Amino acid sequence: MQKLSQLRRADASSGLVLVVVCAAVVLASLDLFIVNVALPEMAADLGNPDLADLSWVLNGYAIVYAAFLLLFGRMAERRRRDLGFLLGVLIFTAASAACAAAESLPALVAFRVLQALGAALLTPTSLSLILVTTEPAKRATAVRIWTAVGGAAAALGPVLGGVLVAASWRWVFLVNVPIGLIALVVGWRRLPRVPGHAVPHPDAFGAVLGTGAIGALTLGLVKGEDWGWGSGATLAVLAVAVVGLALFILHTARAENPLVDPSLFRAAPFRGAGLTMFLFSMAFGAMLLAAVLWAQTAWGWSALQTGLAIAPGPLMVPIFGVLLAGRLIARYGAGIVAGVGTAIFGLGHVWFALEIGNEAHYATDMLPGMLLTGIGVGLTLPTLMATAAGSLPPHAFATGSAVINTLRQVGLAIGVALLIALLGAAPDLAAFHRSWWVLAALSFAASIAAFTLLARPRATTAPVAATVET
Repeated sequence: MQKLSQLRRADASSGLVLVVVCAAVVLASLDLFIVNVALPEMAADLGNPDLADLSWVLNGYAIVYAAFLLLFGRMAERRRRDLGFLLGVLIFTAASAACAAAESLPALVAFRVLQALGAALLTPTSLSLILVTTEPAKRATAVRIWTAVGGAAAALGPVLGGVLVAASWRWVFLVNVPIGLIALVVGWRRLPRVPGHAVPHPDAFGAVLGTGAIGALTLGLVKGEDWGWGSGATLAVLAVAVVGLALFILHTARAENPLVDPSLFRAAPFRGAGLTMFLFSMAFGAMLLAAVLWAQTAWGWSALQTGLAIAPGPLMVPIFGVLLAGRLIARYGAGIVAGVGTAIFGLGHVWFALEIGNEAHYATDMLPGMLLTGIGVGLTLPTLMATAAGSLPPHAFATGSAVINTLRQVGLAIGVALLIALLGAAPDLAAFHRSWWVLAALSFAASIAAFTLLARPRATTAPVAATVET
């Protein structure tokens, strides 16, 4: 056994670790949504490719990111967590520079896939570094900060994208480079050396099943509208996903060395946070896209105007996620805070459905809904992540964080696919209103899950042992 203090370099601190990993997580989170507003400019600069082909700039990233989180999280358990994190940042930063320099659509898509691989490695290792290097009493706060920063970055993606696209779409990727380089230099010099655990290599068959099934599911969801939901291609891919997931679950239950330890889900906090996160993420991913589509298509706003209109919501996330959520959890418990947060998020969609009309009245129609959804995200997302992370044993820090992030990414993909299906080919006001009501229902379902499954005080953040086995 090796004590926490012995893992750190003399000049490292848990606060510095948090700053470095949050800087890197901002990169991965931003790129989930920042590219959306740049697609028209990319099309013009790259020779007006077909929209279905251009969509792979978004879809390639989403599919690969979701598919490889589990595998990379498990692989990271065996090796030094600091080196795994820095490798992920290096891959992501180099791929970002390559994306900015791409002169063709195939090259851009290939570099986006490389970006996603880097993001899938840095995400679980970053949370693992926080859990290992932070004292148990401070872990919940650190995880809430990590999550709030990532959530705010994802929601601010369209805002920053709108600003950068005014100069060039290439700045959407170039903005990652200086942040990534700073994280690499500081991380290499100051991050503590965190050894891995003597756990077996990931089960090869389980890895193929899990990675392939999640990749197929995400592919079917993001391309279903383009291919047609009843088309042979969509049905075949989704069938592969369903069969693959079923086989993966059966294999996981019986294998001696499964990719995901089933005991993780025996912990009530982890199980409850995972289900709530999945439902909430469906509504969250669809909410951001719906706001962008409505403002740009119905109200005719530019990318910059749309980004600025969305900005008040993300600004609520760190305020409520970092400054208020911890106090509320200590007093009422994680289930109450997450349940109220998801309910407030749902009320934001109710507001959109009742108030937004064809004429643009931002202050009375959109702004209150953005504030409500932002408050809901701030209360919900950090609380759920801290609850799940608090129930993890030290040997599963990276794998467990990969599981909860996989549920989140798949939820985002399902939410976006659901929204596109609800809106149809030529969305009008009635279609958007119908979509907002569905998203409200999803949010309230997540609220019920939080109140029901996370109601007990012990689900707030169970302390984890302060030692690391080597």
